[in-house]
Amino acid sequence: MGNIQLTVEEINRLNPLDIIEHPVVRERFTQIYETLWGNGEAAYQRESIYFNKALRDNDGGKLQRATPFSIFTAFIDLAVCGLSLEPGTNALAYLMGRNVNIGTKDNARWEGRCVLTISGYGELVMRTRAGQIRHVDKPVLVYDNDEFSFKDIDGRKSVSYTCNLPHTGHTIVACYLRITRADGTPDYSVMLPEDWCRLAGYSQKQNRGRANDLYGMDANGVVHIDPGFLMAKCIKHAFKSYPKVRVGRGTEFQSQQVDTPQQLSDEDIYGIPDIDMETGEVLSPGRPEPFGDNQPPQGVTVNADEEEGF
Repeated sequence: MGNIQLTVEEINRLNPLDIIEHPVVRERFTQIYETLWGNGEAAYQRESIYFNKALRDNDGGKLQRATPFSIFTAFIDLAVCGLSLEPGTNALAYLMGRNVNIGTKDNARWEGRCVLTISGYGELVMRTRAGQIRHVDKPVLVYDNDEFSFKDIDGRKSVSYTCNLPHTGHTIVACYLRITRADGTPDYSVMLPEDWCRLAGYSQKQNRGRANDLYGMDANGVVHIDPGFLMAKCIKHAFKSYPKVRVGRGTEFQSQQVDTPQQLSDEDIYGIPDIDMETGEVLSPGRPEPFGDNQPPQGVTVNADEEEGF
């Protein structure tokens, strides 16, 4: 990165929308991306536009309330992960706001942070790169007029499915995802009505008595889940038993948001001299809470509600 460096204090004095365009930040992002994935300059040109657009537009610009240092780390983490913030129905990653208590439980002092969140689709890309899986099929919705069974015998999972059309007017009774492991053996993730009803209950508790609209919970508490939302949920929960994939300090997987994200500790990838993350940026003894309305950008169908109490 040459002889030019930035300190945490210098970063925190920058305007949120100026951070990504700072020459040192640009050089650091380009260097990391070029080393890991190639064509770093093109990646910077593309992702800097997506990143600052998200800061300006998402949730009415509330992400700009986050600390400049957290914005910086989220952008550098994007280079480490090799993903894109390009919006769309199968978005790989997006930015979320988190309020972190840097005080104590009895004397809370909240600090807004910008977090790079990897969607289920982005996680598929990273796990394939890591050699954990070979391929993942598109999630399959099962309706009450289909034939379906799921077996798990001594850890060997199998699914039997027959699609009976038409599905119009019928109720979804399951969703499953077929995963091909690195050794070629199959694995399955299966979600049943009791699973998404439980998640809808978590969402209701975390959103002041109203579940995320995509759960389709009616006045009687009956859940009529959105099909695309359920498919994204199935991907999200498919890898909870798989080994973690390393991510940066400002990143979390959507499927593991209740856990502490595994951090890269081999070296300071951020290029900040003499910074201990536990002293240079005070970490919270409490838990993070969302700020803003906690919704992903338009066009992203992955879930971002606080259904599991993190």
